[in-house]
Amino acid sequence: MTDSIHLEVRSSGAVEPLVVLQAVADPIRWAVLATLAQSPRCVCRLQDQIPIAGNLLSYHLKVLREAGLVTTSRRGRWVDYALAHDAPERMRAALPGAQVAVSA
Repeated sequence: MTDSIHLEVRSSGAVEPLVVLQAVADPIRWAVLATLAQSPRCVCRLQDQIPIAGNLLSYHLKVLREAGLVTTSRRGRWVDYALAHDAPERMRAALPGAQVAVSA
């Protein structure tokens, strides 16, 4: 049932609230967001602060990137991750009733 709702939201072209909410619902991804809210970091620095396997960290960063919550920039062979400038607004907009509250 959730999958059909998810597909409807994605096909509407609107903000994808379920994607955003699923992305922030994981404790590891929440820790990544909290860390990136302090300052941008390369994967190696993120791994120092969030001690999980590299492939698992990459997976969580991919989920956050696909939800539009983090951005990347290349610096030589390093990839830096940063909190997307509109991440707080995306999270707010994903909450039920947010559109009503914004327009009121």
